This record gives sequence, structure tokens and C-alpha cells, in this order.
Amino acid sequence: MTGKSAVVIGASGGIGATVADILETGGKYETIIRLSRSGDSPVPLDLTSEHSIDAAAKWLKDRHIAPSLVFVATGLLHDENNGPEKSLRQLDADWLMKNYQVNAIGPALIAKYFLPLMVRDETARFAALSARVGSISDNRLGGWYGYRSSKAALNMMIRNLSIEWSRKNQRSIIVALHPGTVDTGLSAPFQDNVPPQKLFGCDRAARQLLDVLDGLEPADSGKIFAWDGTEIKP
Repeated sequence: MTGKSAVVIGASGGIGATVADILETGGKYETIIRLSRSGDSPVPLDLTSEHSIDAAAKWLKDRHIAPSLVFVATGLLHDENNGPEKSLRQLDADWLMKNYQVNAIGPALIAKYFLPLMVRDETARFAALSARVGSISDNRLGGWYGYRSSKAALNMMIRNLSIEWSRKNQRSIIVALHPGTVDTGLSAPFQDNVPPQKLFGCDRAARQLLDVLDGLEPADSGKIFAWDGTEIKP
């Protein structure tokens, strides 16, 4: 397949769908592949299933798609039965494991199967959504054990990936991105104390993240960047 290709994972709604929409109208990429668990995905991809991630990568390989961009727009903060822990006594092994599976292990497995498919003779960008609360040095409030620690694990995965992949493609850019507080289902229960100017719609959030990503250089690989382009310390 000729022309640049981009793959957006978690593209069934929220930031992921909006990122894919913007890329489709931007003209920079000829082909946009939207992957998710939903029926609209050309091949189902579930972050909790390594088999499905492998199958999705093989689907791309069979079609000779070598992405210049892979954008992982996924994350878990709460579900219908669980939310972020406020204290130690709320820790639950199954919920902690689910946080790690979705927020850290899943994106790492995406990298395992998708990075080898990406372009090698030009700049390749791999980005995954992280969060400022995953910064160990910035943690002054505590709580949110599963979400904080799984995002911190993701940040370390990104650092590791950037080191290894720079040996294969010196022009690779592998980063974690913090979108701020975005008006999606993930943040909906926690928006009461967010100032209106700090609560972003999906369109604004997606454009800000893509602008940041477009402005990065290989020297930035392995780092964490906020929506405004500032680097977040691990």
C-alpha cells in the first residue's frame, strides 16, 4: 500500500474516534485504520486479549500496511462496579489487575505486535494516552492506587520501548501523552471541581494532542508530554 497510514486504537468513541476523524480530514495520511472492540472495527481488537492484538497486527501485515503513526487512545479509570480507590482499605486484587491489564499491559502488547510493522525508513510515531497522575514525582495527594500505578507502569513501558526501538529506527518517536481532563465517560464522575476552561471537549483535546505529537523530534522519544506540550517528569 502506498501513501502514509495511521492506526488509531480505541477509535470507537471519545478521543480515539475524534483523532481518527481529524486525521482523515487532515490530508497527511492516505489511510486511517480504526481499531477497537466494536463491530465497526475491520478486525476486533481487545486490549485484554493478546490473541486479538496479534490477529489485528496480522490483518495489517496481510494488507501490506506499514503505519507511520500508531495512536493508542485507551484507558480505564472506573467501570460499572469499581472506581479509583480513595484509601488503602479499598484495594482489590482483581480491580488492580484490570487497571494494569488495560492501562499498561495492553498498550505494551500493542507495541510488541505493531512496532515491527511500522515504517523503518522515515519517522515513525507511536503514542499512548497516559495521565499526569501517573507521575511519581508529581504525586502529592495519594489515592487512585490502581490508575496512578498502572499509568506509571505505562510510562516506564514507553521509556523502555523508546530505547529498544531507537536501535531499529533512529527516527522513531515513542511517547506517552496526557490529554488533560476531557469531557468523556472516563472523566464524567470527576468533573465537578474542574474549572470550565480546564475541561476540554474531544475535538479540542484531540487537536492539542496531535499538535504536540507533530512537533516532537526523535530526541523526545521515551518522554511524557501534556496537552500543552510541556514535559511531565516521571
